[in-house]
Amino acid sequence: MLWQLSLAALAGFAAWRWSSLQDATFTLDGITVPPQTVIVDPLMFNVIGEGGHYRQDSFTEFFNPTNTAPPFFQLFHPEFLRVLGDRPSIRSIASRPETIFAHEAPVWFPETDEVFFGSHCYGPKGWRDCSGNNFISIISMREVKDSVRASGSSIASLNVTVAKLDTPVVRQKTWGATGPYKSSLILINSGNVDRPSSLALMNPAPPYNVTVLFDNFYGREFNSLNDGKIHPTSHKIFITDPTYGFHQHFREPPMVHNQVYRFDPDTGNVRVVSDELVRPNGLAFSADGKTAYVADTGAAIGFLGRNQTLPATIYEFDVNPKTQVFEHRRVFAYIDAGVPDGIQVDKFGNVYSSCGDGVHVWNRYGILIGKFFIGKVSCNLVFAGDRNLVILAGDQVFLAEIAAGGINLAYP
Repeated sequence: MLWQLSLAALAGFAAWRWSSLQDATFTLDGITVPPQTVIVDPLMFNVIGEGGHYRQDSFTEFFNPTNTAPPFFQLFHPEFLRVLGDRPSIRSIASRPETIFAHEAPVWFPETDEVFFGSHCYGPKGWRDCSGNNFISIISMREVKDSVRASGSSIASLNVTVAKLDTPVVRQKTWGATGPYKSSLILINSGNVDRPSSLALMNPAPPYNVTVLFDNFYGREFNSLNDGKIHPTSHKIFITDPTYGFHQHFREPPMVHNQVYRFDPDTGNVRVVSDELVRPNGLAFSADGKTAYVADTGAAIGFLGRNQTLPATIYEFDVNPKTQVFEHRRVFAYIDAGVPDGIQVDKFGNVYSSCGDGVHVWNRYGILIGKFFIGKVSCNLVFAGDRNLVILAGDQVFLAEIAAGGINLAYP
């Protein structure tokens, strides 16, 4: 099997490791190494030595020892070959240099094969006034697939249609989304100066009407709800609540602790399941629902800047089978580029997270096996069916065609 190649065998690729990307496929002892892939053997970089260059800022200096032009795949461990498959590709499929249109909240709606996602604060690129709402857009994966087929063997960038939706004002600052849930999309809204943070359902078809499910914790406002997932067995909805609304000047000072919540749509009950993180952000579950992964983006503090001594960490928890409280916190992975944001899990049990230089992938034991290196911040990602990973990168959307597919996020 492809993923059984040892790191010792990878050392045999030394001559190729430093070369530019080629369209050809490289082999060693029957092991196929796909195009657009660069091998980075950790044994080659364990020692920098006196006089060497050490990265000073994980948010602006990225680990690209081969100086390869993005986008490409970095392979740190042979298990990543199982993720990539024989003929992977990664390319930009939509670009709007003038605005941060592809920020957060990606969700795939299988019935129409469309990906919905939210922008950053409304306005041109670099806009710092977050008093207005953000906007939601759609990309048709059918158009994407047709465009990919039409491009033949080329991996050149595409620029597919991005349709901007007209949605109700009750939806304010949609920073997270998941589902589908009972044929609707779950929107996680951070709120605004004059509107509370909320969890809502949106009709994925015109007129895109929105129904708020809850907007308070027993009469108290949330800080700025950020991301979440449906639990795969209980089908309750879990949401993170950091203080980024305040740190980005569109929410009042926080009134509650930064926490992770569980919402039961059947009873309306809202309860805290974890209060152990500095700034809880992206969230995902293992396929069996027994393990939760939560990103702590404590190192990124909005208008207060960055503190690289605070967490840039994905924590792993056991999910209590009766209460679904998150227990036994332990470090799953510490991020070497920026902070972890959105999280997804594939059918092999690997964990993916959007980070400062693209998307990082760890096996279920927390070993970094590879990266989708785009050379810029990715805030979120979503599998759009098997073999299609959609990566949001602010003013661009990338598509990675790979062998892996995501676990089911929908209910029912």
